[in-house]
Amino acid sequence: MSQAKLIDGKIYAERLRAQVAEQVAKLKADHGLQPGLAVVLVGADPASEIYVRSKGEHSLAAGMHSVTHKLPADTPQHDLLRLVGELNADPLIHGILVQLPLPKHIEERAVLAAISPDKDVDGLHVVNAGRLASGLPALTPCTPLGCMILLKETVGDLSGLRAVVVGRSVLVGRPVAQLLLQSDCTVTIAHSRTRDLPAVCREADILVAAVGRPRMIRGDWIKPGAAVIDVGINRVPFDDPVKAAAGRTKVVGDVHFKEAMEVAGWITPVPGGVGLMTVAVLLQNTVTAARRQAGLEAS
Repeated sequence: MSQAKLIDGKIYAERLRAQVAEQVAKLKADHGLQPGLAVVLVGADPASEIYVRSKGEHSLAAGMHSVTHKLPADTPQHDLLRLVGELNADPLIHGILVQLPLPKHIEERAVLAAISPDKDVDGLHVVNAGRLASGLPALTPCTPLGCMILLKETVGDLSGLRAVVVGRSVLVGRPVAQLLLQSDCTVTIAHSRTRDLPAVCREADILVAAVGRPRMIRGDWIKPGAAVIDVGINRVPFDDPVKAAAGRTKVVGDVHFKEAMEVAGWITPVPGGVGLMTVAVLLQNTVTAARRQAGLEAS
């Protein structure tokens, strides 16, 4: 059997960002509307700082109004909630994203609940989660929506396919399962306590790995020809003992990539796959939110 085809997230992310830039230009020209995104970062987590900088740069490149609020790690919860309230009321801001994780003294649920559902471009408010589960228009979490774009661009029509999602988080597992259901897949949500998990995975025409365990899903868990979407981002020591001894790490997914390449039909690499789609979808969600708040038909 030939090796799996790589699903190059960079190509699809660049394409989506270009489409977003066209939509932004058209909204400005036709309606005088400039979509605005506000990103809030509490503390100085290095990975979060990189993500926030990337979001700011890409939103500006797409022609959006972009604002970043960087707060000290010891910011009281009530100060963060006050800022969210101000952004909710700001007519120039159509999308609000509070970068997670937050410092331990701040309750994430309280902060996410304070964001207006209409401006919740991360798709994590319970109203948006409920609308998605009910099949109603919603702002959808960025990573799951990115997964679906990659699947539809590569596999095509998903109707009737069996999909297995390994992972049941509210960030990825549950929303991507809802989106697969909306695409007429037959969906199983599996997790760490699923009995005979390898056998369940082997039933999948589409296998989405979002469990947060490095290289957990082995090649013999995969149905020959299946589409494998690896959402995992895990840091592990280098195989090279010299690099490992120096404390150096690399990023791997939840799927054992080399083994999966010999079996799957399509597969996303890590890095270079789903992660690149997340920011692009965030921009699209901001445009969608801006259109809806202006009373225009959503994209």
